[in-house]
Amino acid sequence: MDYSFWKKQSPGQPLFPDIEWSKPEQRSQAGRLAIIGGNKLGFAGAAEAYAIAKETGAGDARVLLPDVLKKMIPREMTDAAFASTNPSGSLSKDALPAMSALGEWAQSVLLIGDAGRSSETAILYEQFISTYNGPLVVTRDAIDLVKNAAELLVERPDTMLVASFAQLQKIFQSVYYPKVLTFSMQLTNLVDAVHKFTLTYPVTIVTLHKEMLVIAHGGQVITMPWDNPMAIWRGNVAAKAACYWLWNPTKPAESVATSVI
Repeated sequence: MDYSFWKKQSPGQPLFPDIEWSKPEQRSQAGRLAIIGGNKLGFAGAAEAYAIAKETGAGDARVLLPDVLKKMIPREMTDAAFASTNPSGSLSKDALPAMSALGEWAQSVLLIGDAGRSSETAILYEQFISTYNGPLVVTRDAIDLVKNAAELLVERPDTMLVASFAQLQKIFQSVYYPKVLTFSMQLTNLVDAVHKFTLTYPVTIVTLHKEMLVIAHGGQVITMPWDNPMAIWRGNVAAKAACYWLWNPTKPAESVATSVI
């Protein structure tokens, strides 16, 4: 079988050095990233993503959190805004105008998770995803929250899913994709599956399988050895990827691959 679409990156050796070189030197040209997430029990993902965005070099980063967290956020999060909270402590349906306004300001939006399990928040996220037109990165439990709208996610242009393998399995199942993903499958079989999936749908997929980071977009697949799963589960990979994608909006897969070096 022809695997010419598959590129392999080694740690410390970027396949796309021009992506790193094209990183804007002036903050005014380094893009605007919006980060949305959090619930009354936690906002660590949003706080960490904000810090990573600043450290990575995003020109500007703003965070939207439920207003129940107003008195809890650290001083370093100077660009935090708040929207209405529902009884379960997550963003309520009344938060849509604030989310939409942030989407208008931003050049990319990161749904970082810690979103809670409220059905109201799920509907809110689905409404936002269907109306926001820019680059969108979805990760951690934000993917679980909108799993009933999997078709909306994968059919939407400019969407990146930084997902666990189990989440990717559910996405394939939800859209009735004919290929079944299993934890025991060989890497070559997974590479072939995401190659075909991203030829079918415009989504960018980032996942981890057997200590290999797998990145796929437009049929192109990039893999790289990966021994730090916590960086994915905590949202660090998604936050860095969102920044690099800001600077290279037509090259999502190459941006992710470069951001993780």
